[in-house]
Amino acid sequence: MKPIGAAVPTAEPVEWMARHSSMWTAKGWCHGWSNCGRSCKRDSTGRDPFFEYGYPRAMADNDRWGYPLFGTGWFQMAMVLIIGPIFEVDLCEEQMGFRPGRDAKLAVRLVYYQVRQKGRQEVVDADLRDYFNTIPHGALLKSLSRRIADGTVLSVIKQWLETPVEEPLRDRGVTLRTTEAADRHRGTPQGGVISPLLANVYFRRFLLAWRKRGHQEQFDSVVVNYADDFVICCRRGHGPQAREAMEAIMKRIGLTVNDQKTRLVKVPAESLDFLGYTIGCFYGRDGQPYIGTRPSRKAIRRLLAVIHEQTSSQWNVSSPELRVEALNQKLRGCQRSPKRDHLGSK
Repeated sequence: MKPIGAAVPTAEPVEWMARHSSMWTAKGWCHGWSNCGRSCKRDSTGRDPFFEYGYPRAMADNDRWGYPLFGTGWFQMAMVLIIGPIFEVDLCEEQMGFRPGRDAKLAVRLVYYQVRQKGRQEVVDADLRDYFNTIPHGALLKSLSRRIADGTVLSVIKQWLETPVEEPLRDRGVTLRTTEAADRHRGTPQGGVISPLLANVYFRRFLLAWRKRGHQEQFDSVVVNYADDFVICCRRGHGPQAREAMEAIMKRIGLTVNDQKTRLVKVPAESLDFLGYTIGCFYGRDGQPYIGTRPSRKAIRRLLAVIHEQTSSQWNVSSPELRVEALNQKLRGCQRSPKRDHLGSK
């Protein structure tokens, strides 16, 4: 099934910026972003911009994934191209999500390295309740203002944060319009082009507080973060205290820890699921135990569902060669899981 809402072409912002290069000069900066704000205020149909929510993500039961309208989407992409490199130099080494040269597999490798090579085998597997939709606007804009002096740019970002949301209710044949973000002064909807950058900027507050309070040295810990997922790898005996310290900081910066999903994992007695991979104790062909990684059961179920969908009769009009190539891409991605042999040198 295709999600509701139109996809945002990534090439469009570059072409648009080339045609309107004067906007990005020092002389035209404020004027350009002022026009951007006015343009984003209403779309071609005269409506306010909004996010159309699609289907729930497979990896989270209650999370919803949104799609910005076309005009808002490529304006956000243009903004990311401008301010992204500015904030990139400030982000912490532990942040692996949506950054150049970093990805989910690198985050898994780092966790594996800390557990197996560094002996930090007590892991706080933390879960934040609805992170993207609970980021406080005031604190986020304060973080942004440390690097962005242009009030017009901050005003445009604030407009996006307060954007109304329309969700089609198919069973009722109506559209539900909400202004929850503006009313609560919280949230940057998942699926917004600029949301990953804003999420990284705000999560940096937690990492800085973790270091400033001395928890990194106190618990001999390393935090690994990817978007709204993160773990804290600690030495044995420090896990419970690390969890308490993490919850205190999260409460202070206005975020809520999901107590039901947050747990303390002691490897190798227990296994840790992180970003689609399981890190735990496995047995080799010789029967010897080792700490390694493999795709998680949930990830394997999702892959089987994709294979089932890709081989269904609806694809009969497509050539077998194209179907085989599409499946091979999925299988190669799963096969390139982090290996225990080549991670120890990292």
